[in-house]
Amino acid sequence: MERNERNRLSHDRKPSTEKSPSPDAPALVNWDLAASTAAAMVAPGPKMSAREIREAVADLRAAADTSVAHVHRITGLEAARDLRDSDVLVVDRASWARANSQSFSVLMGPALQHLAETRPEQLEAANTAIGGTMTGAQLGAVLAFLSSKVLGQYDPFAALGGVGKPGGRLLLVAPNIITLERELNVEPADFRLWVCLHEQTHRVQFAAAPWLREHMLEQISQLSNGMMDKAQTLSERLGSAVKALTANSAGTGEKDNDGVPRKPADLLSLLQDPQDKERLSHLTAVMSLLEGHANVVMDAVDASIVPSVKTIRQRFNNRGAKRGWIDRFFRQIMGLDAKMRQYSDGARFVRAVTGRVGMEGFNRVWEKAENLPTEAEIHSADLWIARMGL
Repeated sequence: MERNERNRLSHDRKPSTEKSPSPDAPALVNWDLAASTAAAMVAPGPKMSAREIREAVADLRAAADTSVAHVHRITGLEAARDLRDSDVLVVDRASWARANSQSFSVLMGPALQHLAETRPEQLEAANTAIGGTMTGAQLGAVLAFLSSKVLGQYDPFAALGGVGKPGGRLLLVAPNIITLERELNVEPADFRLWVCLHEQTHRVQFAAAPWLREHMLEQISQLSNGMMDKAQTLSERLGSAVKALTANSAGTGEKDNDGVPRKPADLLSLLQDPQDKERLSHLTAVMSLLEGHANVVMDAVDASIVPSVKTIRQRFNNRGAKRGWIDRFFRQIMGLDAKMRQYSDGARFVRAVTGRVGMEGFNRVWEKAENLPTEAEIHSADLWIARMGL
């Protein structure tokens, strides 16, 4: 993308020590190596001339600006009127990977600091056994794969690492947007606006709920700290998990009252204790809400705003059937399929609530953390409506 866009990201400051492990603590992950590995491995984008790149960047900026008024009209959130405390950046794949390496360092910082302060010997042992170079390279490979899939992303945590404006930054990954619009053979201007509607909705969500960033960071930190606090019993829990999975696959596992074998649990759930599961359930519900709400906004536009929206929706939704087995495999192990289920679960919740109590009633969800839906409420909107007294 534009040179100034690349430079703007490449010159971001590193996360502050307040949110990262102390300088004396083992790093465990080499974040700079992760970013450079991703940049080296990233697949090339579509072939474009310098003029085409400039025009695409300008078009995406215009679509991002135009979409805000539509988000405001659809959601009724007054926060959409003033988004000056956050940035919109049109980036390439390598810049997206670098930005996410910075954000991961912010998100993991409190947990690594906690481990360094409470069990420095374990952190040292983990760093010796795994090595920051290895983990940095592995994370870089993951980011390289994801960098060719993501169309856009709102990062509310960037400022916590000393990067950009206080409200965060919206990243529009131009090579991926252009690649997909060509693959789907849809009108570029329409598709770019349609994508921006979804991504700008995330920007508006965090502006409408300024408490949400710290709340999510706290929940992520508690989940990470909780799992690290139980690191000493990991081998024991792993053994129990493998035994349970083996019993389930052999048909000798636990059965319900009707004698029907219970659904086999996944490995992650077997390794978590009840508190871990509760925190993860809450984060799952929040992510489902955010993604589902953005999808509802994206789908609320009609042909008067996006003339070819019906064609875009149909071709976009059908593209999954054309993925190769390698892509499907990576999407499964990296949780991308689960993310798509979050989109649909959250969208059903939002549509159910707004259908019953309108958008104004639904917008109570942005008032405070206590109003966020639980995972059970995501799947049964009536429970949330009743709890809110609507």
